Amino acid sequence: MYNEKLEQLITLALADGELTEKEKQVLFKRAEIEGIDLDEFEMVLEARMYDKTKDRNPTLTAAPKSDKLGDVKKCPGCGAITESFATKCYDCGTEFRNIEASSSVIKFFEKLDEIEATRSEHFYAQNGSREIKFGTILLWFFFSPIMLFVKTVQFIIYKSRPTKWSTTDARKEELVLNYPVPLSKEGILEFLTLSASKIDHISYLKVLSEDTKYRNTWNKIWLKKIEQINTKASLAMKEDERTFNEVSLIVANARNTAKENNQKVYKVLGAAFLIFILFILMLKS
Repeated sequence: MYNEKLEQLITLALADGELTEKEKQVLFKRAEIEGIDLDEFEMVLEARMYDKTKDRNPTLTAAPKSDKLGDVKKCPGCGAITESFATKCYDCGTEFRNIEASSSVIKFFEKLDEIEATRSEHFYAQNGSREIKFGTILLWFFFSPIMLFVKTVQFIIYKSRPTKWSTTDARKEELVLNYPVPLSKEGILEFLTLSASKIDHISYLKVLSEDTKYRNTWNKIWLKKIEQINTKASLAMKEDERTFNEVSLIVANARNTAKENNQKVYKVLGAAFLIFILFILMLKS
């Protein structure tokens, strides 16, 4: 079904009949590189995992109260068959709730904390307290043309230089982008809300600092995760318009925050340029 390399990884991961989070991360990362739809890939993994456990435990296949039928779901309320990723029954409206989804989200953020605890370098915090001081204001007042030139050069260097990135950051980025999104309504909303809270607002006084550049990089990563969750929600909540509207509102707010952060940089530069023009006009008059 997939190429030889990916099939080999799947076989190795399922060899013991269990699929750990680390194995999931490796498989999802490889699938993304191959350009495979991650939702479809997740369904295939679940089906193969089911076949693997079925072979080892034949008696499980005869369980009469199962709410799973291959890659579809059976409504506990009316018994209707619906898609496995749906958050409610299309026939009777029963919501599919999954307590394990919340624990999955909690486990995800616990893993993030565990990785953060291994950090040995805190270079991104070195410039965290840098703000505009009175001396800087005086320099701008008396030497604004020179200061504008210096700040322009600094900005060009700042934008062309890559963000300082440690091994810890790379591990956290991999976990964020590759961690599977829950399928239940509660899981999606909880994951989305917590992810959106990770997008920081930046200060006008520190728009050119290394700390801000580092934060903006993480804002982009979390925004990618939010877009993943939004895509999953659009599939799972096709018949739940009210909840999907809540999701869309959270996603829109996250996008606006990231957009506003980018605009702040250009507003500060624009204000500096305006001051420079006014200063030149004052000299000519």
